[in-house]
Amino acid sequence: MSGQILHAIQSRLGKTLVLLPPYLWMFLFFLLPFGFVLKISFSEAIIASPPFAPLFEYDPDEGILNAVFRVFNYQYLLEDSLYINAYLGSIKIATVSTLICLLIGYPFALAIARAPKSRQPLLLVALMLPFWTSLLIRVYAWIGILRQDGVLNNILLWVGVIDEPLILLQTTFATYVGVVYAYLPFMVLPLYAVLEKQDLTLLEASRDLGASPARSFIDVTLPLSIPGIISGSMLVFIPVIGEFVIPTLLSGESTLMIGRVLWTEFFNNRDWPVASAVAIIMLVVLIIPIIVFQNQQSKQGA
Repeated sequence: MSGQILHAIQSRLGKTLVLLPPYLWMFLFFLLPFGFVLKISFSEAIIASPPFAPLFEYDPDEGILNAVFRVFNYQYLLEDSLYINAYLGSIKIATVSTLICLLIGYPFALAIARAPKSRQPLLLVALMLPFWTSLLIRVYAWIGILRQDGVLNNILLWVGVIDEPLILLQTTFATYVGVVYAYLPFMVLPLYAVLEKQDLTLLEASRDLGASPARSFIDVTLPLSIPGIISGSMLVFIPVIGEFVIPTLLSGESTLMIGRVLWTEFFNNRDWPVASAVAIIMLVVLIIPIIVFQNQQSKQGA
């Protein structure tokens, strides 16, 4: 009996030691920074270092610690249309970019999954090859392609499709191009992982029953790939909402996204409380897709 108790204690201790590192990681790099940002969001901007008023104030006369929570930062965000438009613009760009990545990425993933096993590693390496270089270098390359005297306009002029250079850079179109280019592999890889595991005998059975290839795809392949669609969409949608580098370099002031607003409030206006409130609301907006993604991952792992 004592041996069973000792074994149970050792088993529980082993599980605790295994789970301790990820929980510690979450505490140090998520909960602790989140708590710090949440605290600042209820503060007030002042000319000091750091540039925000303390949340807790000690009264030496009464010997008590007072907490001063200021909610006017959140009220300010709801009253100013700039922030509302930034949130809506970020959601719109993230949604459209996710749909474009899905439309482009699904055929890519299907082609890789249906390719011979010997060629699949090579195709995956070709897909991931751009990630071997810095994101900044790749975005700057798109600047050279999209500017008025860039590669794309020169080709269109040479072919005769246009008579004068198009304004492609510093537009929302450039943002979509850069975002789709940067995040397309995040859509393709989850889709490939799901499509590669599908039982091809189901397609053979569907065709034996008289279904056309298009009907087999709609009735068999597409429903079975829904977990990959959800995973890939979340992997694209969630980071694109807070994207800062690509819109700043390719669109400038023409595209308003919440990442740029955060940068402006933190580093230009030095209004850390408002910037923290912007970040907290953005996190709340992302909670729903994050929960959906985690639930989908749990179902795939079950």
